[in-house]
Amino acid sequence: MRWTRLAVLVGCLAIGMGFAQGRKICFGYQDLETEFWVAGHAAIVKALKDKGIQVIERNANQDANKQLEQIKDCISQKVDGILIIPQDGESAVTIIGEANRAGIPIAVFNRPPSSDKNPALVVVADNYTISYNAVEFMAKQAIKQGKKKVKPLIMVGDLGDPNAVERKRGFDDVIKKYPNLFEKPVEVPTKWDAATGLRNLQSALQANPDVDFLFTSSDFLYPQIQAALAPLGKWKPIGDPNHVIMGGIDGDARACSLMRQGYVDATGVQDLFFEARAALDALLKAIEAKERTPKARILDKGFTLTQDNLKTDADKMWGCVIKK
Repeated sequence: MRWTRLAVLVGCLAIGMGFAQGRKICFGYQDLETEFWVAGHAAIVKALKDKGIQVIERNANQDANKQLEQIKDCISQKVDGILIIPQDGESAVTIIGEANRAGIPIAVFNRPPSSDKNPALVVVADNYTISYNAVEFMAKQAIKQGKKKVKPLIMVGDLGDPNAVERKRGFDDVIKKYPNLFEKPVEVPTKWDAATGLRNLQSALQANPDVDFLFTSSDFLYPQIQAALAPLGKWKPIGDPNHVIMGGIDGDARACSLMRQGYVDATGVQDLFFEARAALDALLKAIEAKERTPKARILDKGFTLTQDNLKTDADKMWGCVIKK
């Protein structure tokens, strides 16, 4: 199965089986709406169970208050460690504080807290650079095609999430870099919700039918993008005069397919394999060392998959791997 393959790619952790046996880890996540979260969840749970660790899973269904209560419940069960995918940056700070007071080491996977006042192990992608590099490639494609003026659009994530803020900042800085190329960008709020994204994108395209450059802050929104562009005759592959220069960030299987089909120009890729391995390794090392409030920030630099390096680098993208 593709998730088994993904778990194998997460790799062996530094902690031995003897240490891990009998340990309890609370794994709390905000939801499993996107392929990225599903893949990360599958890899982490399998890696822990394969080491004989009891996993207490808690799905908050995008409710920050519910997630806080779930983590408090895990603390009352005297778990050895906590791994969370928080709903947002502010709630992450609160949850980390609860773990700190209980003396339980906590790791945060992919969605960082809004401040570092409470110590935690934080594994996060360099969302700014990954987004910037993807949009930079898209801009160069526009220049190569001889475009004089480009109407850019960005699908904006939930700005309560630090990841969304950094992704937007990367996009904005490329737009500012080429003032003679780009018109004022159209911003489409999504709140990380597919229905909201589709509704707002359709409205934006109705008001701005000349959009010819689109960046999505998450690959999971491509079905909504296709649904909005296709009726306007703008869902076309590279080379077609009506092709919208397009890119996004995450690196899921759909983005891999769309790149191979020629609809997407570039994808900013988070190294899911590295992030899952780093989070688990750091947390288990802290438990073994009896560190109650460990603190570290581990950065995933990621990379950009483009139409120029697709043939050589596709197997580095997690979405292309799980698709096999």
